[in-house]
Amino acid sequence: MQLSKTQAQNSFKYSWLLGRIYPYLKPYWFRIFLGFTIAVPLGLLDGVTALALKPYMDYVIGKKDFVFYFFGQTFTFEWQFFTYAIPFCIIAFAIIQGVLRYLNGYFSTWTSQKITNDIRNDLFCNLVNMHPLFFDENSSGVIISRYISDPKTASAGIIDYIKSITTSVFGALGLIVVMLYSSWQLAFIGIIILFVAFLPIKFIRKRIKYTSNKNVVIAGNIVTNMNETYNGNKIMTSYELQNRQISYYKNQIKEYFNVNISLYKREGWLSPLMYMIASCGIATVLGVGTYLINVGQMTAGSFASFVTSLLLLYKPVKTLGGTLTGIQKIFVAMGRVFELFDLEPLIKDCENPKEFKELREKITFEDVCFEYVPNKPVLKHINLEVHKNETLAIVGNSGGGKSTLVNLINRFYEVKSGAVKYDGVDIREFSLKSLRGSISMVFQDNFLYSGTIKENILMGKPEATTEEIEKAIEYAHLNEMVEKLPEGLETIIGERGLTLSGGQRQRVAIARAMLRNAPIVILDEATSALDNESEAIVQKAMDNLMKNRTVFIIAHRLSTIKNADRIAVINEGELVELGTHEELMQIENGYYKHLFEMQFR
Repeated sequence: MQLSKTQAQNSFKYSWLLGRIYPYLKPYWFRIFLGFTIAVPLGLLDGVTALALKPYMDYVIGKKDFVFYFFGQTFTFEWQFFTYAIPFCIIAFAIIQGVLRYLNGYFSTWTSQKITNDIRNDLFCNLVNMHPLFFDENSSGVIISRYISDPKTASAGIIDYIKSITTSVFGALGLIVVMLYSSWQLAFIGIIILFVAFLPIKFIRKRIKYTSNKNVVIAGNIVTNMNETYNGNKIMTSYELQNRQISYYKNQIKEYFNVNISLYKREGWLSPLMYMIASCGIATVLGVGTYLINVGQMTAGSFASFVTSLLLLYKPVKTLGGTLTGIQKIFVAMGRVFELFDLEPLIKDCENPKEFKELREKITFEDVCFEYVPNKPVLKHINLEVHKNETLAIVGNSGGGKSTLVNLINRFYEVKSGAVKYDGVDIREFSLKSLRGSISMVFQDNFLYSGTIKENILMGKPEATTEEIEKAIEYAHLNEMVEKLPEGLETIIGERGLTLSGGQRQRVAIARAMLRNAPIVILDEATSALDNESEAIVQKAMDNLMKNRTVFIIAHRLSTIKNADRIAVINEGELVELGTHEELMQIENGYYKHLFEMQFR
C-alpha cells in the first residue's frame, strides 16, 4: 500500500474511531476519570463571578440589606457584609479553580503521553514486521510522518479536546443556570442564538479531511528531502546539486502554504461568522433587557449578572470554529492511524508452520516466476537445483533479476508462480523465523547500526559467548583493526557505521554473519565496491564464512567466482546458462564467455 494515497475513509465514523482507540484509553481509565471529574467543577466555577454580580449590584451598589426568612425566623445581612464577602469569595473560587486547572492539565498530559507511547509502540511493532515491498513503495519521509506525527495528534489531542469540551459544556450549563436564574426570557434568546452559531460547522468537515491528508503527504515529502540531503550530501556537493535541493524544498514549502491557505479560506470565516452571530445575540439581549428593567420585571443586578454570563458563554463560541476544526483534524489523524494498524504484511506464516532445522539435500527453484509490478516479469520460469554445501555464483546483466532470485530464498518477496523448496518442502510451509534464521546475508553496502562494533557483531547471535565472538572476529580478519582502536570492540562507529572504511564495514558484517553460523549464506556483490587491497582481505574473510555451507554469490567481478562449484547466468529474468567456469567457457558465443572476455581482455 502506498501511504501517500491514504484517504482516511473512516474519519467521520466517530463511534467507530472511539471504539478503536478505547483499548488504549482503558488502562488509564482512572486518571482519565479523575481528569473529567475535575473538568466538571472547573467548568461550573465559570458561573461564580457572573452569579456574584447580582448581589453585588443589588445590595452593595444599591446599599440594600439582604433579608430572608427561615423556619419562621427573620435573618438580615447588612449590605456592608457583602462589600467584603463577595470579593473574598471570588478570590477563593479563583484559587480553587487555578488548582483544579493545574490538576486537570497534569492528568491530561500524563494520560496523553502514555496513550501516545502505547500507540507508537504498537505501530512500530507493526512497521518492523512489514515486508520489503512496503518499504520499496513508500518514502522514508511519509513513513516517518505517518508513524510518528499522526499517533501524537490522534492520542494527545483527543484527551485534551474532549476535556476542553467537557469543561466548556459544564461551564456553559453553569452559566445557563445563572442566566435562567436571572431572567428566563433573556436566557431563551441567548440559547437560541447559541444553537444557531453551531450550524456552519458541518460545511467544512470534508475539506478538513482532504487538507489534513494532503498536509501529511507534503510533510512526508519534506522529510524525505531532508533525508536525501543528509544521506546524499557528498553527491550533492560533488555535482553541485544544492540549488536543485533548495528548489525542491521551496516548492514543497510553497505547496504546504497553498494547502493551508486553501483550508483557511474555507474555515476562516467560521470564527467571524460566529462572532457576528454572538454579537447579534448580545445586542438583542441588551435591547430586551433594557425593556424588562424599565417595566420592572428585572433588577439591574440580575441584568448585570445575566450579561456577564452571556459574555462568558459566547467567548468560547466565538473561537469555536478553531476548536472544532482541531477536533476534526484529530479524527482524521485517528483514521489514518487505524489505517496503519489495519495494514497486514503480505508475507506471513501459514497456519501451523513447520520449523526448518537443517538442509539435508538441496534447495530447488521450480518454474519460479516473479514480478514487482503486474505484467512486468522480473524472473521467468526459473528451474534450478543447488545442493547442500555447494557454492553457486549468479552472474548476468544489471537489473536481470540476480538479487531478486536470492531474495526469494528467505521470502523477502513472494513468488508469483512456481515454488522455492528446501528438500522438497515449499518454503511457505516453514515459519519465517526458522527460515530466515537459517540464512546469513552480506550485502554490497552493509547497514551497520549506531552503537559499538561489538553490538553490531552480536546482532548475529545476541547470546554468543566471548569465545564465539573472538572466533568470528578472527575468521573475519578484524583482529588488526580492533587492536588499533583505543576502545577496541567497544568503539562507537556512528550512524550507519560511516566512521569505518568500506572494507572494515564488510568485515564487521562478515563477523556478524559468521557468528550466526547459519547453514545458508548469501553474498550479494559483497566486494564490488572495494579496492583491490580491501577486496583481498574481505575475500579471505568470505572464504572462511563459506566453508561447509550452501552459498549463493552474486558478483559483477568474475574473478571472485571462478572457484564456485557452478555458475548460473541470469539474463533478462531467464536462466540462460548453468555450469562450471570451464564448462561455460567452452560454449561458443556463450553469454558468460562474453562477459568474462569483456572483463579480462
